[in-house]
Amino acid sequence: MPKYVMWGSYCDDVLEKRAPHRQAHLDGLAVQKASGVLVTIGPTQDLSQVFAIYDAPDEAAVRQLVEGDPYWHHGIWTEYTVKEWIQAL
Repeated sequence: MPKYVMWGSYCDDVLEKRAPHRQAHLDGLAVQKASGVLVTIGPTQDLSQVFAIYDAPDEAAVRQLVEGDPYWHHGIWTEYTVKEWIQAL
């Protein structure tokens, strides 16, 4: 199955704004991880961007996961891009 990289941006005041939605976000990520579709995800140190790697059948599947996340629904993630990734090593 192909792998995809997702880069996204966080809203201003992310720590405040994510608080009410964080548990639902983490619960959803745990389900994705357990199913094998989510390889890894996390914020940059400065909390300005999010990075993720997905093992998914196609880009549309990744976009569905991102856009189904509470952080997307509530404007915590403000934009994102998805690119198919070739893992060299």
